[in-house]
Amino acid sequence: MPMTSILYRHLPILGLGAAMLAGCASMSAPHREATRAQPLQRMNVPQEKREHDALAHTLAGEFALNNGDLEAATDEFGKAAQESNDADIAAQATRVAIAAKQWKPAQAALDRWQKLRADDPALWQARAVLALHDGNSDAAYADLLRLAQQPEAKGWRPITQALLDSGDKKAAADLLQRLATPELLGAKSETWVVASQLADRLEARALAQMLAEAAMQKFHSADTYAWAAQLKVKAGDKIGARALFANALKRDSKDTRLRVAYAALLGELGDNAEAARVLAQGTQDDYTYAARAAYAARANDKKLMEPLYNELKALKSPRTGPRLNLLGELAELLERKSEAQTWYAQVPDDDDHWFDAQLRSALLLDSSGKTKEALEAVHRLQARAGDATKELGDAYMLEAEILNKHQRGEEGVAVYARGLKALPDDTRLLYARALLNGDLEHIDASVSDLRHLLELKPNDADAMNALGYTLADRTDKKDEALSLIEKALKLKPDEPAIIDSRGWAQYRLGHIDDAVKDLRTAYSKQPDAEIAAHLGEVLWVSGQKDEAKKVWEQGRKKDAKNKVLLETIKRLSS
Repeated sequence: MPMTSILYRHLPILGLGAAMLAGCASMSAPHREATRAQPLQRMNVPQEKREHDALAHTLAGEFALNNGDLEAATDEFGKAAQESNDADIAAQATRVAIAAKQWKPAQAALDRWQKLRADDPALWQARAVLALHDGNSDAAYADLLRLAQQPEAKGWRPITQALLDSGDKKAAADLLQRLATPELLGAKSETWVVASQLADRLEARALAQMLAEAAMQKFHSADTYAWAAQLKVKAGDKIGARALFANALKRDSKDTRLRVAYAALLGELGDNAEAARVLAQGTQDDYTYAARAAYAARANDKKLMEPLYNELKALKSPRTGPRLNLLGELAELLERKSEAQTWYAQVPDDDDHWFDAQLRSALLLDSSGKTKEALEAVHRLQARAGDATKELGDAYMLEAEILNKHQRGEEGVAVYARGLKALPDDTRLLYARALLNGDLEHIDASVSDLRHLLELKPNDADAMNALGYTLADRTDKKDEALSLIEKALKLKPDEPAIIDSRGWAQYRLGHIDDAVKDLRTAYSKQPDAEIAAHLGEVLWVSGQKDEAKKVWEQGRKKDAKNKVLLETIKRLSS
C-alpha cells in the first residue's frame, strides 16, 4: 500500500494521543517523562502487511512463470496463498504446484483454497488429481463423480484434464470406466465421444471402442460415426473406417468437418478422385475449394479440375487473393498458361499469396520460352523480398532451378552462393546446392555442404541420407555411408528413398543379397525410375538379367528421360 495512505490512516490516532497527554498535565514529572517516552508502544496501531506481501509474492510468481521457472513460481504463489484471503490466488498456487509436480506445496495450497471456497468445482478437479497421485482412487472418484453430476455435462472437461494429468494411465482409465455410465454421460452425443476419445488417450482401447460403438447405436449421428471411423483407422482397418464415414455422410452430407475427415482418409487410401468428389458436396469455402484442387491434382484428373475451375470462375466478384491464386493454379494444371498468368497478375500485392503467384508466373514465362524475362522477374522478386527469409530463399531457389533446367548448372551454383551470402547457413539453399554440385560431379563441394548442413541440423534424415548416398556412390567412405543411412532410416523407417540408399550402399560394399532385399522393398513402395535403375543393376550383376531388363522397362515407362536410368542401361547393356 502507498506510504501516503498509511500516514493518513494514522493521523487520528496521533491526535488522540496528544489529547490524552494534555489531560495528564498534573501527573508527576517522572510519570510524564515515561508517558512521553513510549506513548505509541501502549497503543494498538493496526498493521496491513499481509495483503501487501501477498501482492508482492503473486507478482514474483507471475515473473517466474513467464521465465519458465515453475519451482520458483510454486514457492512464490504458495506464499501468496498463505498470506491472502483470495481463493483465486490459492487456486492458482495449487495449479502451478501441480504443473511443477511439487506435491506437498500443492496440498498446502489446496488446503488453503478449500478453506476459502470449498464449493468450487475447479477445486474438486485439483483435489482429484492429488488423490490420484497419492493412489487414493476412491477419493478421486468421489470428486470426479461430483463433476460428472454437473448440469449440461459441464464437468466432463475438467474430468478429462484431471485424468490426463494423472501419471498413472491405468488408474485413470479404471476411474473413467466407473464414471462412463449412460446416466452420467447423459443425452448428448458429444459427451460420449469425448469419453471415448479420453479412453483412447489413456490407451484403454477396448473401453474407447465400446463407448464409440454405444454412442453410434444410441445417437446414430454424424459425429459418432466419424469418431468410430477414426478408431478403425488407428486400428489399421481403413476399409471399415471408409464404410463408417460413408454412413455418417448419408446422415449429414453438409457437415464440412466430416467431409474433410472422410476426404483425408480417402487420400490416405490413394482414392484422391473420390476425396475430391466427397468435398464437392455441400457448402464450399476457400479451404474446400483448395482441398478439392489438391486431391484432383494428385489424381491427375482433369475431369474433376475442369468443373471446379468453372465453378470458381462463376463465383461473384470481388474475388479474394486465395481464390485468384487457386484459379491460376487450376488454369496451370489444365495447361491454360495465358489464363493462369492473367489470374496470378490479379492477386493483390498485399495478399499472402502474392509472392507465390509471382513465382508461378516466372515459371510460366520460362516454360513459354521467355527465360530472360523469367529471370528478370525473379530478380525483381529477390529485390522485393527484402529481409523476408522464406520468400527470398524461394526466389534464389527458383532462379537456380531455371538455370539448371537449361543446362546452366554452374550458374545455378553461383546463384546458391549469392543466396547463402544473403542468407548465411540457410539449410534449404545448402541442401539444394549440395544436390546440384553432386549432379555436376563436384563431389567434395557437395559433401562439404551436406556435412555443414548436419552441423546445423544434426537430426535431418534427408541430409543424412543424401550424404550417405553420395559417400557410398562417389567415394571410398562406404562404411561411414552405411552408418549415416542406417541412422537416417531410424528417423524415417519406411522412407523408400532411404531404403534405396541403404540397398545401394550394401551393393557398393559387395553385400549383394542384402542389396537386392532392400532395393526390392524400396521399389515395391515407390516404383520410380531411379530406384528401378538401382534394382535393375544389382539384379543384372547377380545374373538375373531378364528380370533386370523388365524392371528397367517399367522404369522407362515412369520416366523415359531419367538420367540415372539411361546411364545405367547404357553402361551395362553395351
